[in-house]
Amino acid sequence: MFRAARGVARTGARFLSSGEHATKTDAEILEMLEKKELKFHQLETAVSPDYERGVALRREFMKNYIPADEATKKQVVDDIPFTNYNYDNVVGSNCENIIGYLPLPLGIAGPILMDGQEYPIPMATTEGALVASTHRGARAISRAGGCTTRITHDGMTRAPVVALPSMARAVELATWIDDNLDQVKGWFAETTRFGRVQSVFVRVVGRKVYIRFRATTGDAMGMNMISKGCDNVMNGISKLFPDMEVLSLSGNMCTDKKPSAINWVNGRGKGVVAEAVIPVELVKSVLKTDVDTLVNLNIDKNLVGSAMAGSVGGFNAHAANAVAAVFLAAGQDPAQVVESSNCITMMEKEENGDLRISVTMPTVEVGTVGGGTTLPAQKACLDLVGCRGANPDKPGENSSLLARVVAASVLSAELSLMSGLAAGHLVRAHMALGRK
Repeated sequence: MFRAARGVARTGARFLSSGEHATKTDAEILEMLEKKELKFHQLETAVSPDYERGVALRREFMKNYIPADEATKKQVVDDIPFTNYNYDNVVGSNCENIIGYLPLPLGIAGPILMDGQEYPIPMATTEGALVASTHRGARAISRAGGCTTRITHDGMTRAPVVALPSMARAVELATWIDDNLDQVKGWFAETTRFGRVQSVFVRVVGRKVYIRFRATTGDAMGMNMISKGCDNVMNGISKLFPDMEVLSLSGNMCTDKKPSAINWVNGRGKGVVAEAVIPVELVKSVLKTDVDTLVNLNIDKNLVGSAMAGSVGGFNAHAANAVAAVFLAAGQDPAQVVESSNCITMMEKEENGDLRISVTMPTVEVGTVGGGTTLPAQKACLDLVGCRGANPDKPGENSSLLARVVAASVLSAELSLMSGLAAGHLVRAHMALGRK
């Protein structure tokens, strides 16, 4: 079976230079792969700058090891598109061992009136009814006068774990960090123009110490930035505590891409709250239900039901649906949907009978520079929202706007789904829009 080798592009102990085998024929390069004279992951480098040729060669090589469909005699990989794509944006940045790209349907919900301005909500999804439902919620919110959003906190986290020879030394280190935060912040700031440590939370477990850094990261989501800063801090501390061993730059108290109480309680990334008041007439005419039913259902389902399930951060109907769709459209890290969809949905009946609905999301992890935001389609989606790239005047402003749009999309999706459940329309909508 073909094997994707790890590491940089090198043959034996020698680095493979860019375009080194570009003049060879396809047959010659495939023969080199068979003889292991060229590694599977080196193809783009070998034929640079014709990256598409490298992808085509990898697909051809795979056909020797993946059987064709018995009925059609067609190679499975042939159904994966790979031509007419700008791999310059991907190679060395976004993906390795590339065999093509995955087309994903992209829809638009809204626009939603948010903080006095209309914003479209780009959503990439394969779930029928999701965009339509979010659009219905956004329409109801906009007709009601729009939603209000606020950023409550902003700070990415990283938590190295270190070991000392004894518990006593571990406590000494923890005490030193608490007493010397300015020094810690200085070491961190040496590595970045935008990253600034806000706080350091330290916990001792036996002779191990978990150190949770929280830092602002401008318009970047910030994992690379904060990891680089933490590494420099660890290097500085190791000179004062030479008996300290850094076990891992991430000790899982961060917590990244995993459910955790610490994220839910203390936040990670951006904390966002979105709120709207929906007049009772709109609840009846657009959402086809009534305020009392919605309020009671929110308690029974999103609050009590989630509590009965032992949920951490899951006090909502389907926040992850909207978060995932916007993340895919806007070039965000899909794995961070895990914590970014932490959300509690609240509904209350106003004295005049209107519905007040809010979503509180303490862990929205987004960026408008780096990663998938550099790809053309994803950049276009960020342009639709008006938040592509770094904000030159107010670093962090663009990523904050994206976080607020995420919260607004969740607010719309929650309002619509809960109304559909209250009215008994959920199955009917999915049969109409999610089936053929």
